[in-house]
Amino acid sequence: MKITDATEALSALAQPSRLSVFRWLVRQYPARVAAGEIGQALDIAPATLSFHLATLERAGLLQHQREGRSRLYL
Repeated sequence: MKITDATEALSALAQPSRLSVFRWLVRQYPARVAAGEIGQALDIAPATLSFHLATLERAGLLQHQREGRSRLYL
């Protein structure tokens, strides 16, 4: 892993809500989970959750797959 990639990943996880999302998704693995389910489980508003999921995805810590109108995260 490149230093810049590691720095970006660690920076993304340095925020408590993003760390909670990441930890929760790790516990759900290998299931793909809808964003709404994540928000409901962690009591995070949809707009806030969307921001956190995008940050984690840019850092390479998770991926999403579209299924109809939903995004499923892994």
